[in-house]
Amino acid sequence: MQTVQENILNVTLLEPRMKHPTIFQRFDDLTDGESLVIHNDHDPKPLYYQMLGERGNIFTWEYEEQGPEWWKVRITKKLSKESDETLGQIVAKDFHKAQIFKKYGLDFCCGGKKTVKEACADKGLDVTKVEQELQLAEKNAKSFRPLPYNEWAPDFLADYIVNTHHTYVNKTLPDIKAYANKVMKVHGGRHPELIRVNELVEAVSVELSAHMIKEERILFPYIKRLVAVKKNEEPNLDNPFGSVQNPINMMEMEHEVAGQLLEEIRTITENYRLPDDACASYTLLFRMLDEFEDDLHLHIHLENNILFPRAIDLEKSLNN
Repeated sequence: MQTVQENILNVTLLEPRMKHPTIFQRFDDLTDGESLVIHNDHDPKPLYYQMLGERGNIFTWEYEEQGPEWWKVRITKKLSKESDETLGQIVAKDFHKAQIFKKYGLDFCCGGKKTVKEACADKGLDVTKVEQELQLAEKNAKSFRPLPYNEWAPDFLADYIVNTHHTYVNKTLPDIKAYANKVMKVHGGRHPELIRVNELVEAVSVELSAHMIKEERILFPYIKRLVAVKKNEEPNLDNPFGSVQNPINMMEMEHEVAGQLLEEIRTITENYRLPDDACASYTLLFRMLDEFEDDLHLHIHLENNILFPRAIDLEKSLNN
């Protein structure tokens, strides 16, 4: 059996002035999908940013060893038709990567249309570190079996969102509102931020209640009818919106508002940090808010990144 020889470049053997030019030349000589492994005696991270600036987003960067004596990096040239995925697309394909984005405060639902590089740049984060964790998650993915949201038909997914996430909101929000008001009255004097938390919780409740009604009564039934037309179970239907993109735009804007309200709560509570005098109700409120935000992120992700794009594509296919 023929053994494939690894493409390795030991940078320490090169003259300083020749290091980066040689790496660039070796990279340019790669065909799509091929890799170059560079060995160095220090972290070559500046090279990453230089390559990104001079060659663009046409490569992946994976650390195979990180010191203390050697740094080994595999640089792979992307396939010519391969484009950089957005945060939303990444999570749609592999939901457990959402935990990495959450760890770094990267919004994969409302802000899911940004690439990893764009989102990291906005936050001032080290993109190589985030991408390294995503690559590690990729290797560990075999032990994780998420629900196959991408495989579900749009009508089934719409029903799932209503039965799972809308039901959760309707069941949980009244309790959160009650505890937010109670904790504000007891602790608001010593912790005035709780007054704002109570206001924000009320705003979230108003926003989501109206939002879910519009989805359940207008948008989701229309998406389900699109599926029925595709299956020839119904005749072609008139579109009251001009395009399904119009109500989707409105729903996405409302998602953004709800997400910003919860983000403000997280900010003013310092990531739900409990003070020393927190009682059981105070503790429960913060835990419920944290869990509620997690559920809303998944809820919005399923709509913005999976259901809505599929509804737009479905409508286009019926109009062609």
